[in-house]
Amino acid sequence: MKSKTINKLIFSALLMVFGIVSTNAQSKENNQPKTPPTAKELIKQMDKNEDGKLSKAEVKGPLKDDFKKIDTNEDGFLTIKELEKAPKPKRKEKR
Repeated sequence: MKSKTINKLIFSALLMVFGIVSTNAQSKENNQPKTPPTAKELIKQMDKNEDGKLSKAEVKGPLKDDFKKIDTNEDGFLTIKELEKAPKPKRKEKR
């Protein structure tokens, strides 16, 4: 009887330790600062017709808002070179 109780206590303690360790590991992964995507990553994510450049219809978010500023040669498309030279959006400060 005593050995069953001891085994249950040990098993419960191990489960608790495992839960704490896995929770801490997950919270550390989530605290990593997000880095903005590179120009290549942006084109890979948004280039629906796979022509190697982005039209205004393909972009979204801040890129769409600043499309005219980023499209320096005014051809109606954003290239990797234009995206690399684009001004970086200001980040909101975390409290």
